Amino acid sequence: MEVGNPILQQSSAQESGASPQKLMAVVEYDGTDYLGFQIQAQGRTVQGELERALAAVTQEEVKVVGSGRTDSGAHAQGQVVVFSTAWRRPPEELQRALNAVLPADIAVRELRPVAESFHPRFDAVSREYRYAVLNQPWRSPLARRFAYHFPWPLDVAAMNEAAGTLVGSHDFASFGRAPQGDNTVRQVYRAQWTPEEPFVYFDIVANAFLYRMVRSLVGTLLLVGTGELSPDGFEEILRSADRDRAGQVAPPHGLCLVKVNY
Repeated sequence: MEVGNPILQQSSAQESGASPQKLMAVVEYDGTDYLGFQIQAQGRTVQGELERALAAVTQEEVKVVGSGRTDSGAHAQGQVVVFSTAWRRPPEELQRALNAVLPADIAVRELRPVAESFHPRFDAVSREYRYAVLNQPWRSPLARRFAYHFPWPLDVAAMNEAAGTLVGSHDFASFGRAPQGDNTVRQVYRAQWTPEEPFVYFDIVANAFLYRMVRSLVGTLLLVGTGELSPDGFEEILRSADRDRAGQVAPPHGLCLVKVNY
């Protein structure tokens, strides 16, 4: 049974006296064809598509607030957003209706009410990212949207030795810039490379991230993997707070926001 049109017709946004309720959604998306999460002056964004779908379903103008930005071309498995709506049918019906009208590369995985005071960005205690590297000589048409093809052999043990220096509280100015203000200190809880042939995955968990921080770390750690940079040299770059010493920023399509923890 199709869930789109009947639910659209039964939206309770039109009910007189309905006061807004705040809902939290966990959103998954393939970011290949988007200019990132946040709305831009021009071009498709994930936030723009979510707000378009909410307007179609609820017949309201709904503003979406996300837990953070993702780069143009990057992906998410667990982006968290909140919005307020006068919709009064069960959240699971709204979830089905949204998934019926959203593009095929965006889906709402969870939807539930939250307290009015909840903020998806400021209430987060940590965020988890994964970067996928396809490490084989030949490219893969099936993996090209979600993994960075790196054809040269990698010393994963050396990469993990270097990644271990990231754990703790550090000034990460060498690997990115602050989205707001000038505070570039972040707390990293875990940073590890895991080989699962033909892929090598970099998982990192931190309280927050700088702009392009994960991609810059990956690009520099790949230099360690090829022997162009030693683990000690990587640590020196971290301590230097000199962005010019870091390696090339890895492309966005290998990056995925896995989870936001509260």
